[in-house]
Amino acid sequence: MALRARGSQLFLLLCCARTILSLEAEGKGFIGQESSAGVWVSPQAKDILSSRLTTVFLPVVYIIVFAVGLPTNALAIWVFLFRTKKKHPSSIYMANLALADLLFVIWVPLKIAYHFNGNNWVYGEALCKVLVAFFYGNMYCSVAFIACISVQRYWAVVHPLARPKRGNCKAVLVSVAVWLVVWAATVPLYLYDQQVRVTNLDIQTCHDVTRPSQKNPAAGYFLAMGTLGFVVPTVVCVVSYVLMLQALRNSMEDPSIAQKRRKAVVLIVTVLVMFVVCFTPSNIMLLAHYILLLRGATNNLYGFYITTLCLASLNSCIDPFVYYFISEDFRDHVRNTFLCRSERTVERMRVSFSALKFSKKSNTYTSESGNTRSTDC
Repeated sequence: MALRARGSQLFLLLCCARTILSLEAEGKGFIGQESSAGVWVSPQAKDILSSRLTTVFLPVVYIIVFAVGLPTNALAIWVFLFRTKKKHPSSIYMANLALADLLFVIWVPLKIAYHFNGNNWVYGEALCKVLVAFFYGNMYCSVAFIACISVQRYWAVVHPLARPKRGNCKAVLVSVAVWLVVWAATVPLYLYDQQVRVTNLDIQTCHDVTRPSQKNPAAGYFLAMGTLGFVVPTVVCVVSYVLMLQALRNSMEDPSIAQKRRKAVVLIVTVLVMFVVCFTPSNIMLLAHYILLLRGATNNLYGFYITTLCLASLNSCIDPFVYYFISEDFRDHVRNTFLCRSERTVERMRVSFSALKFSKKSNTYTSESGNTRSTDC
């Protein structure tokens, strides 16, 4: 009986293995069978491309990203460029991060139209390549600038008295280098087809289907980008914040700065959680998706991959609010912008309030600046 039971178990295992192998032979994820007319995708890929996940949920999320990200990032750039007089390395990196988010957001309406149109791209191969390059280029630019901000904040916390004479010049050079490296890294996206016709759905997809003949270069490119563009900056961020937390913990005994240090700890944890939640799932799924693509296995992860990639775009909405909490000057500039206060009015109010505060303490000095009002819009 025991031999018969073991024999039946072995037979079931062989049947399962045969079934898995047959599935791998039939469905190649989002590659399918290539012909001169296009690509015939598997039933699983067909279901995902026509599901409410890609035709309803994704465009709704992108609408939120566009509606929130466009005005907030435009306001952030306005504040950094025209309202902030004293530039410092952190503000330079944050301005570049806002620019990367804005360049990402302005292309989102094309993705919204694409998904609402049943994943049917009608704008041509050239615009599809530009959209894909901007999508990934600005995402990895955002990751790189968040890493730069992390290093800068670590240096400011651990070495608060160190004021490099050419800190702003270095920040500008680093920012230019980031833009050049990332945009040079997106050049391969223009070298193979991003627009692919799906014959059994009669639609033109943009970056959702890979031709079997182009599987290896596409997978190799995204595996390299996922490793160098995400894993390396993530290590930099984590190491910077861990060292920063250690430095802050060692200085918590000083009551005069304990409260500020606690706020810094909360901010560090918030930024780190935002980074992990927004970028980690999408890049892990990207690596897993293309590893499975190279192996030719049945790819059940593409639905998760495009969902996490869409959720990663929410980072463009969150970043401006992080600026708001990071910088007190940024908060003041935003408030004054909404109240239509000019720089001269703000400076006059600052002098007036400081004089009034001094007069209350000493009872010997009074303000002679008179009333201060907001200028008309």
